[in-house]
Amino acid sequence: MPTTSDYEHMLRGAALRVTRPRVAVLTAVYGHPHADTDSIIGAVREDLGEVSHQAIYDVLRALTAAGLVRRIQPAGSVARYESRIGDNHHHVVCRSCGAIEDVDCAVGSAPCLTADDDHGFTIDEAEVIYWGLCPACSTATSS
Repeated sequence: MPTTSDYEHMLRGAALRVTRPRVAVLTAVYGHPHADTDSIIGAVREDLGEVSHQAIYDVLRALTAAGLVRRIQPAGSVARYESRIGDNHHHVVCRSCGAIEDVDCAVGSAPCLTADDDHGFTIDEAEVIYWGLCPACSTATSS
């Protein structure tokens, strides 16, 4: 887990001003992978006290634009944020409880990165979401 000075360094490296809300949001995202905005707001408020929803939305937008966090939104889910950036990983989502876990990109031949027709785009990332039941929900279903 990064330290406060690591977060400050990240912000400066992305040409963003270091503020308490930005550091608190980074801390929340790193501490709660795949957290939704409400969860991040709760974690930031535990750390800083009263902070407006809009301030958190603004920080998340700035951090996402700067490439310090990644925003994902599986179908039927609210937006979620993660700190794992800069690689081409995917996600597995439980259809029952909504749990999300990271999945590394397919090894060997990765057809998800080779489009049949790229329409002239230079592709640098593919988003793949695997759907199923997590172990807890799978056990509950079979019981």
